Amino acid sequence: MTRNERNPLHNGDRSGDRSDDRFGGTSRERTRSASMKKGGQVRIIGGRWKSRRLRLAATAGLRPSPDAVRETLFNWLPHRLCDKSCLDLFAGSGAFGFEAASRGASAVTMVESNPKAVGLLRVNRDALRAENQVAIFAGTAEAFLQRHDGGDDGGGAYRFDIVFLDPPFDDDNRLIGATCENLRARGLLNPDALVYIESPRTDCPLPIPSEWHIIRQKRRGMVQSTLVQI
Repeated sequence: MTRNERNPLHNGDRSGDRSDDRFGGTSRERTRSASMKKGGQVRIIGGRWKSRRLRLAATAGLRPSPDAVRETLFNWLPHRLCDKSCLDLFAGSGAFGFEAASRGASAVTMVESNPKAVGLLRVNRDALRAENQVAIFAGTAEAFLQRHDGGDDGGGAYRFDIVFLDPPFDDDNRLIGATCENLRARGLLNPDALVYIESPRTDCPLPIPSEWHIIRQKRRGMVQSTLVQI
């Protein structure tokens, strides 16, 4: 990893937007929701920014998880966020990442490929004055995972304690399987890391590495929430 690729949240760089990289590739829109004709809002449900509202991009297929789904997740993590490093892949609205930052995570990295969504992630980050806590990367999750690894170059490695994985839904969870394998292979997870996976409700096993263990799971409507221990 070169000096320019280091995460400012790990090496003290206060420049904020220097961490914003463009990896190219086409935007993968979330397929599980209908088109949004107008931008909306999402509410932070806990922590120091409780009840603050974040703006949403008026982009087809992009929407945050409902409050009830997010509340389930963060009820599973009441004492696991303080001073932790989090990765919000397929960030969309940033609802998971901003919620984690509000509840005490020391560093949150958001990855999103949709340009409109990226623009509003930056707007919301600035409104919360979270430039030194939240880094935003413009590009696909696949490109981010291929570009970074957990090796230590002396300036701080990309390693995470908690990962939020809420990709566009597909019938066989192929994207979830590929992303989990990339996370494992690239050494991006700290020992005992947790991975939250939001997926379509199914009776089929999630395609996660065999050494990962499901510790919590809940179904609400057609959505399945799963917390995995590494």
